[in-house]
Amino acid sequence: MQKDLKSWQSAASLLSNGASVSLLVVAESTGSSPGRAGYKMAVGANGELCGSIGGGVMEVNVVERCRAALSKPGPRATGLSTATLIEQTHQKNAPNPSGMICSGRQSVIVRNLLPPDIVVVNSIIAAMQRNEPIGFEISNLRFQIIENTIDNFRTYFLKTSEEEFVYQEKLGSASELIIIGGGHCSLALSDLMSRLDFRVRIFDDRPELNTLAKNEFADEVTILDSYESIGSHVGSRENTYVAVMTLGYVSDSLVIRRLIDHDFKYFGVLGSKAKMATLMKELRSEGLCEERLLRIHTPIGLPINSQTPEEIAVSIAAEIIAVKNA
Repeated sequence: MQKDLKSWQSAASLLSNGASVSLLVVAESTGSSPGRAGYKMAVGANGELCGSIGGGVMEVNVVERCRAALSKPGPRATGLSTATLIEQTHQKNAPNPSGMICSGRQSVIVRNLLPPDIVVVNSIIAAMQRNEPIGFEISNLRFQIIENTIDNFRTYFLKTSEEEFVYQEKLGSASELIIIGGGHCSLALSDLMSRLDFRVRIFDDRPELNTLAKNEFADEVTILDSYESIGSHVGSRENTYVAVMTLGYVSDSLVIRRLIDHDFKYFGVLGSKAKMATLMKELRSEGLCEERLLRIHTPIGLPINSQTPEEIAVSIAAEIIAVKNA
């Protein structure tokens, strides 16, 4: 979520300072294209870049085209702007070659933003900061806020001719990661998952924790009086992923008891094999539902012999992505 937000904030900053800026959005992709629908960049004539449409020589070439166009007299003088579509094929000797050979294809919309467009950009930023749903539309003629995307898809793209098209996108993270515990592993996981389009929320019962103060990646940090109340803060949602990494055995056990009847896309608990075997045995002896206990991923993460908080974060992120994309 923060990754997307930064692109919009960069565009707003350039516009408010009177700089020329292009908004690049990947509208559609097929095959092994490095850019996926919804990837976006802000490109300033002054050299400022934020975001990505897939990287590599393909991105470099599109950025240079945008900078060259921004440096010429154009839409700002007339007060009019239209979006154009750049079709790219990632193969040698193909029509519209991108310079890459990974196969696949992607369509990139380029909209040279004008000063009045800052109203739309700022509306998007405000909604994302408040975690409110918002959608926008770019066509060959329009750039505007919309209430609902067509068929309620996250992205929608229709090309009706070489010049005419419409792209719509619902903004905000589709997935939410709830991390219960705000220590060093939580900090590393927050950093990584915030760059993977997850809204990150953290809960802890230690207000003085220095790793919470350092965590600039989470969208929301909540200090609880006790983990006893965690169930009232965490709802059952289809796209919610939960990682439990509290201070120790007792608090982990309490959180599991409070959340065992919730329905999540993913529920993982950090801990050694020995610790978690003991904890799960204890929970079974108390009569907790076996089917629900079996849904818990523990020890959490893929088995890559991770040692440091950063390595542990990679293993957890990989397991969550595997579940999300299954």
